[in-house]
Amino acid sequence: MKIIRLKPGKERSLQRRHPWVFDGAIAKGGADAGETVRVDSADGQFLAWGAYSPSSRIRVRAWSFDQAQRIDAVFFRDTLRRAIALRERMGIASNGLRLVHGESDGLPGLVVDRYGDTLVAQFGAAGVERWKDVIADALVELTGCPRLYERSDASARALEGLPEVTGWLRGDGPTAFELQEHGWRLGLDIALGHKTGYYLDQRDSRLALHGYTKRLKFAQVLNCFSYTGGFSVAALAGGAGHVTSIDSSGPALERARANLVLNGLDPTQATFLDADVNASLRQFVAEGRLFDAIVLDPPKLAPTAAHAERAARAYKDINRLAFKLLPPGGVLFTFSCSGGIGVELFHKIVASAACDAGVDGAILQRLGGACDHPMTTAFPEGEYLKGLVVMKKL
Repeated sequence: MKIIRLKPGKERSLQRRHPWVFDGAIAKGGADAGETVRVDSADGQFLAWGAYSPSSRIRVRAWSFDQAQRIDAVFFRDTLRRAIALRERMGIASNGLRLVHGESDGLPGLVVDRYGDTLVAQFGAAGVERWKDVIADALVELTGCPRLYERSDASARALEGLPEVTGWLRGDGPTAFELQEHGWRLGLDIALGHKTGYYLDQRDSRLALHGYTKRLKFAQVLNCFSYTGGFSVAALAGGAGHVTSIDSSGPALERARANLVLNGLDPTQATFLDADVNASLRQFVAEGRLFDAIVLDPPKLAPTAAHAERAARAYKDINRLAFKLLPPGGVLFTFSCSGGIGVELFHKIVASAACDAGVDGAILQRLGGACDHPMTTAFPEGEYLKGLVVMKKL
């Protein structure tokens, strides 16, 4: 077993069971991509078993902090079994759910979602890439799902020195599915959609918008970065008078239109704009348009903390414009899915945007990823999705 020796004082994060070792913390040692290594402190004390990644700044991702643990096929099967069992206990009323959530489930770099009897996996780090066949076999066995599709096409793979890979790993079949949640039907395609096919992490936030719409009776709703219209369906199903959906993807908007029809909603109560969100918000401000509720769910703007400053300016700008489009009593549902933007920083960005817009806002609720996207106490970076429900004071 190859040994990675840390510099003095760099052992503290592993002692707190944080799973990452950065390249600057290593005094000596190396290994092949994905190879299991022993990580020792500067004085030779065992700290963890982990997967080595020679191309990444995150040079080692920890598998286990138990010195007696063997990292083998049994380890991966047992770890996957525990992750799946956790979701079974949650009793999520949907045919789409996350089964494995990377570091939070002890499998750094691995994401697995289930859509009906089909699994979709993303292998985002050298360690899980090396064990891909073992993991695929275990997933099929433990879930009873005959099909497993790979969506290892996230940009983070390049940081690991890995090429993009997509396609069937086990079995084959159609890639179009119908997601069912909260009594709604949402069409998706696991081969073409974002992430593994859909934003399952926003399941609870879509329900929250639906509830606020029913209680506050929103007449006009603006859904920005609408993708295939999950929030639009939620608002119209909650009784919204009209929903305007903006996205820069024509195919996504076509899917959104189809999702309205799929749920028996009136397409005349919806407008779909294939346009840039920032430009559209500015145009609406110039026209004096107002919306009772606005959803801002932009793509990841800060994948790491190094991008935070630039992303903060972008988040602030769209939130400032959104506040200007709300009447008194209007509600903003604003989100960040950027790991490099923490909860406190996001709150400060939204507060600053409100101040610049001359708005006093009341935070009604904080939102985050659905319960099948957990974070652990040792890995706060797992809280990548954060949201605020803010009402413009009367």
